[in-house]
Amino acid sequence: MRRFRALLKKEITHMRRDPRTIVTILLMPILQLVLLGYATNTEVKNVPTAVYDQSNSAASRSLLEAYSATGYFTFSYIVHNEQELDLLIEGGQAKVGFIIPPTFSSDLSAGHGTEVAVLIDGSDPVVASTAMANATLVGQAHGASIRLQQLAARGTNVGAVTPVEVQSRVLYNPNLESSYNMIPGLIAMILMQTTTTLTSAAIVKEREIGTIEQLIVTPIRPYELIIAKMVPYILVSLINVIVILLVGTLWFHVPIRGSFYLLFALTGLYLVPNLAIGLLVSTVAKTQRQAQMLVMPIMLPSMMLSGFFYPLAALPAALQFVSSLLPMTYFLVIVRSVVIKGAGIELLMPQVIALTVFSIVLLGVAASRFRKSLD
Repeated sequence: MRRFRALLKKEITHMRRDPRTIVTILLMPILQLVLLGYATNTEVKNVPTAVYDQSNSAASRSLLEAYSATGYFTFSYIVHNEQELDLLIEGGQAKVGFIIPPTFSSDLSAGHGTEVAVLIDGSDPVVASTAMANATLVGQAHGASIRLQQLAARGTNVGAVTPVEVQSRVLYNPNLESSYNMIPGLIAMILMQTTTTLTSAAIVKEREIGTIEQLIVTPIRPYELIIAKMVPYILVSLINVIVILLVGTLWFHVPIRGSFYLLFALTGLYLVPNLAIGLLVSTVAKTQRQAQMLVMPIMLPSMMLSGFFYPLAALPAALQFVSSLLPMTYFLVIVRSVVIKGAGIELLMPQVIALTVFSIVLLGVAASRFRKSLD
């Protein structure tokens, strides 16, 4: 027991001398519980929706109110032509688009059937399948309500034609293949994991074995040292992109509809904030094990709250705000839009600007902290 008590005292002393590890160990279960408790909610609600109402009548507004009352659709955009609607869906701002014909109200008044077109972004099969099912069910229920009102007002002479018929069309992924959503998402996740983990561990390793002091006394400038550390991981990450795209195309048959050059350029932009996070972790951690543990609280929210596993529409408002602070959230929109939709740079400017801001801020903070740690 004497040896056991001595060993126990030693371990407790090590933990007391490393409060960061204790905090990380205590916070990780709480973080996992909170994130998994909310983010595993697969119920899709508040899907951003665009409306092209050519009727602009009381009947069309009643139909839209029926859709809005379900909580599944949030009418965020009112457009004036189909081109605006297509651009919103292609750019990822809207996941669903409703097109109401100009004769909607007159057809209903005359007792004829009418159609409502629903365009659905198929790049996210979970959202697409839910939106398609709810669009059809709500349209049928609203049509049945209109039919009952007509029967009560006119008697039984109303024709048997369905008042409102919903014609859904899934764009970009008509068969709702999950690989279309997962393979591009794997690019974002793997790049985030490799760049952040390897960068933080590599610098800490040099500090552990003592070679960092040798670099300090050389004439090399701090920013040159940072760039030299980043370039190898950028090359490795780009190779990962090629491998994932080849496997996704040849094995999973995921089409690549956008520009390879645009994808690689924006991938390089996405690597910068992730590398900066790794450098920032390296300025805090003293050992490689600490670096790995400090990276985990960054990886978990990025995977759970960025839209990789679960739709952002299913998250509470507070967690949606947290997702807006993650670089992976914006790159997922970019990679899925370029690969699946063939979108161009003009539709992805909000995401490009966000990643640029992340790059400048995080790299500046990391470089500043890294310079201080060298002094």
